[in-house]
Amino acid sequence: MTRTIRAILFDLGDTLLDFGKVDLPRLFDEGAKLAYEYLRTLGGTLPAFGRYRRRHLRAIHWHEFLCRLSRREFNSLHVMDRLCRRMNLRLNLEQLLEVCWLWYEPLSRQGHVEGGVADLLRNFREEGLKIGMVSNTFIPGQVLDRHLSALGLLDYLPVRVYSCDVGRRKPNPRVFSEALRRMAARSDETIFVGDSPKADVHGANRMGMISVLKDPLGRYAASRYRPNHTIKSLLELPGVLAQYNQENTKKSGDRRGIAESGMLKAER
Repeated sequence: MTRTIRAILFDLGDTLLDFGKVDLPRLFDEGAKLAYEYLRTLGGTLPAFGRYRRRHLRAIHWHEFLCRLSRREFNSLHVMDRLCRRMNLRLNLEQLLEVCWLWYEPLSRQGHVEGGVADLLRNFREEGLKIGMVSNTFIPGQVLDRHLSALGLLDYLPVRVYSCDVGRRKPNPRVFSEALRRMAARSDETIFVGDSPKADVHGANRMGMISVLKDPLGRYAASRYRPNHTIKSLLELPGVLAQYNQENTKKSGDRRGIAESGMLKAER
C-alpha cells in the first residue's frame, strides 16, 4: 500500500447514525400528526387529518417512483411547499423547514451515535484529516444538519453533501465528485465509509477511493461489490488508516536512512 490517507468521507444513515429496525408506517403517522398540528397554528384551509396524511403519502411515493425511473433525486422541501400552497398556506423558508423537521423528528429520536464516535472524529480532525459526509436523502439538508447539531457531530463534518441538493444519488459519480471538490481532496487519498455495497462501496470504488464497508452483522459477505476493508464498528477506522499512513511513514524513513547512509559513504 503506497497511498497516504488525507481525507475521510462518511455515509449518514446506519453509518454515522444507527437507526436499527425502523417501523416506517408508525413513524410516518407520528410525523404527520406533528406537522398537521403545527400547520393548524398557521391558519389556512386544512383538510381532515386522514386526507392530509394520504395526500402527503401519495406525493412522496410518486416522487420516489419518478426518481427511480430517472435516477435522480428530489427534495421534500419543494414537495411540502406545493402541498401547503394547495391548502392556501404560503410559508416562508423557516416555516417550511419546521414542517419538514416535524415530519422527520420521530425518526430522529430513533437515531443514535455509537459511543466514542465524536472523539474519533475530533482525533481525525486534530491529526489534520479532512472529514466530510455524503448522504442519499430527500430530506432537506437543513433538517439533517439540525439533527447532527443536536448530536454534537455537525462541527466535525464541515463538508456535507446531500443527494437532494445535487439531484443525483450514490453511486452516481457526481455526488462523490462534489464532496471531493468541496474538500479539495484527491480520490486516491480519500477513504469512503458506508453501509451499502452498491451505493457506497461500488460508488467509491468507481471513483478510485478506498472503500470501507460497515457491516456489523456480516450481511454482505457474499456481495458482488467488494470493499477494500470491512469493519463492524467505526472505532476500527484508526486501524484501517494505520495500514496506509504508518506504512508510508516507514517507507519514508527507510528512504531517508538509505540516503543518509549514501551520504556517509560519500564523505568517507
